[in-house]
Amino acid sequence: MARARRFKAPKVSTVIGQGTTITGDVSFAGGLHLDGMIKGRVTGEAETRSTLTVSEQGAVEGDVRVDNLILNGAVVGDVYASERVELATNARVSGTVYYRLLEMAMGAEVNGQLVHSEEEEARMLGHDGGERSVAREEPEPNP
Repeated sequence: MARARRFKAPKVSTVIGQGTTITGDVSFAGGLHLDGMIKGRVTGEAETRSTLTVSEQGAVEGDVRVDNLILNGAVVGDVYASERVELATNARVSGTVYYRLLEMAMGAEVNGQLVHSEEEEARMLGHDGGERSVAREEPEPNP
């Protein structure tokens, strides 16, 4: 059985402290540590090893699109992780979690679906921004 190599999160470049609430969408590259609240979408820039770490006090009300998510707080919305999701003991997700690798501690909760995917297309499903990774062609009707 192959062992997965240990994940090393990128250096945290942004911290949103406890008692801080951001209303609106947040986009970042590298590492973002959240002890406060974000009411809006959180998006990590593609191919930057974007890692969102949400502490036990932290929360997101909106969809999360990152390479990696380390969660010990709450997310109300769908999670799209192109690499891995780590759900710690106090993690709470109300929404669908799309992931490639999943680590879930005893006590973590997901009130929604867990959807595993190796393909980029599946991680784009349900995104309300209209982006799709593969265009599907409709068959032409027979004359």
